[in-house]
Parts: sequence; C-alpha cells; structure tokens
Amino acid sequence: MTRSKILITGASVGLGAAMARDFAAKGRNLALCARRLDALEALRDELTAAHPGITVAVRALDVDDHPAVPRVFAELRDELGGLDRVIVNAGIGKGARIGTGRADANIATATTNFVSALAQTEAALEIFRAQESGHLVLVSSMSAVRGLPGKKAAYSASKAGLAALGEALTVEFVNSPIAVTTLLPGFIATDMAAKAGDARMVAPLAKGVAAMVRAIEHEKIRACVPGWPWRLIDVVLPHLPGSVVARMS
Repeated sequence: MTRSKILITGASVGLGAAMARDFAAKGRNLALCARRLDALEALRDELTAAHPGITVAVRALDVDDHPAVPRVFAELRDELGGLDRVIVNAGIGKGARIGTGRADANIATATTNFVSALAQTEAALEIFRAQESGHLVLVSSMSAVRGLPGKKAAYSASKAGLAALGEALTVEFVNSPIAVTTLLPGFIATDMAAKAGDARMVAPLAKGVAAMVRAIEHEKIRACVPGWPWRLIDVVLPHLPGSVVARMS
C-alpha cells in the first residue's frame, strides 16, 4: 500500500527533516510540524522547488502543548484531504544523573519523549479510527532495549515506554486496517547522536534515514535501524552483565 499523505512531527531538523526529504523524493504529500515555523517554511520551499508535484503543509507545534496536538493534526489532515501515515518523531535528548539536581532535564525528557508522544498517538489514532485506515509510526530508540545508567537513564526509560506503547498497539490493531510500526534507531548522524554515542558506531544520516524509510514503507512491526550492528545489539544488550552496562553511562 502506498501511503501518499504523511504527517511528521519534529520535522524541522535531524531525522524528521531527512525523512521529509526522502518521502518528498518519492512523490508523497507531507504535513510537517515542529516548534520552528521559519525552519519548516524553508524546508517546504526546498521540497516543493525540488518536487513541484507534491503538496507540503506546515504548522508550528510544540508537542508538549498537549491540547494543541489534536487541533494541529486535524488542520493538517484537512489541508491534505486526509492522512495515511503519522510519524511520531519529535523528541529530545536531555538528561542528567538522577538525584543530582537536574530533575528539570529528566522530567522534560520523559514528558516530550513519552507523554507528548502519547498525545500525538491519541490524535493520530482518533483520525485513523474515524477513517478506518492509517499507519502509525513511533520513533523510539535502541536505548529502549535495556535500561541505561547515568545521564541516559531518563532517556532510556522514556523510549522504553514508547516502545511498549507500540507493542501494545500492534497487538490491539492486528488484522485491522490500522498498522503500527515501532522504529528503534541506533546512532545516526544528527546533533543528538553526536552527543550520545561512540563516533565509530554513528551511521551517516543518509544511510540511517534510508533504513528508517525502508522499514516504514514495508510497515515493519518493529525495526532496529540501520540493521548492522543494531539487530545484533538488540539481541545481545539485554543479556550483558550489569558491570558492562555500567560502562555505558
């Protein structure tokens, strides 16, 4: 099935903007939202100039403004004449060792990466239930596979919560016209990844996003992307001794 009307949150930079470029090149119509409207408008102009046959609708949206999420999603749906796919991508990578006086960073991480992702999921599925079709994509992280210590603890927990949500929804919508995909990206060359991981394990942005888009297009239930080395890490990480995991802090 070709999903021709795709909404992406967190679309102004990083993985969101890169996915928008990839889908635009495939001729898809896009609904893009993020906090920075100026960046979205620049991206829209870039995409429509490169691909004149597509429609790109943009809206400013802070996903932490939960009441605004369904309103903006509905506006974008109406502008495109429906939504076939919603990619819940907006997220942040703040974090500090828990109990060190930076509760604000950890609470912000948990709020944006899980609670706000839930708000986006609610809005997307309300649309999909009404139209009896759609594809929900949740962008989690390989950090969801194992609780990670230190400054990564809140981030890891927030992404694990999102992955669990995806698993639950996959079961709920099995054999229905609504599909659910949970993506677990490893380190892909964005500003967030540059701060988070070993440079030797960071995939180039084009390679990483191409793997994400392939998994989305095939509507995989759960996908570690890129496949190497993250599929192997997905198997190994839950079984590593705590002493080894402690060195990841």
